[in-house]
Amino acid sequence: MKNTVRSIRGLAFAGVASLGLIAMTPALADSEFDTGNGALSASADLDFEIVIPRFLYLQVGSAGTIVDEVSFDLSGVASIADVDANIGTGSPVAGDSTVGVRLVSNAGDVDLEAVGSGTGLSNGSEIIPWSQITGTAATGGATGLDVPVVGAAAITIPASDGVVNRTDTWSFEYANDNLVAGGTYTGTVTYTATAP
Repeated sequence: MKNTVRSIRGLAFAGVASLGLIAMTPALADSEFDTGNGALSASADLDFEIVIPRFLYLQVGSAGTIVDEVSFDLSGVASIADVDANIGTGSPVAGDSTVGVRLVSNAGDVDLEAVGSGTGLSNGSEIIPWSQITGTAATGGATGLDVPVVGAAAITIPASDGVVNRTDTWSFEYANDNLVAGGTYTGTVTYTATAP
């Protein structure tokens, strides 16, 4: 029994001594030691890392969950002369509001496409095709954000140093090419931005 106790005490002492040596051992890191009588110099490297997640943000109209609406109202016609002069004549009708847009991404080039609900704006079984609605960007081009055509191929917004940061204001026109049944025609265009 005495030998067992001594063995346990010996192991305990050895363990404590080992812990003491471990505590005195410097951490494993880059280090340099210099000694001598003249000028001394020591340097050590430290690595840094910054993790930036990829993101993609698209805003069309108001921020948040609100879906804005652009309306084309031709109800101001008061006579057949007004109808003949204003409805289905091919004279474009401007939308009642402009829409602010913003596209921000750090994921490289971004594709932007527009998909309309159904085959156009509907009023029961009556349809005004999406081709009758055209959009124009106030700035567009290399610094703005062009309006993609509904149902057409996506447009590519090139990144600069991996980043796209564009804002613009879109306005819309109804081509008004055809005489159509009376009523309110509605539809939704979904704009989708994608990055590879």
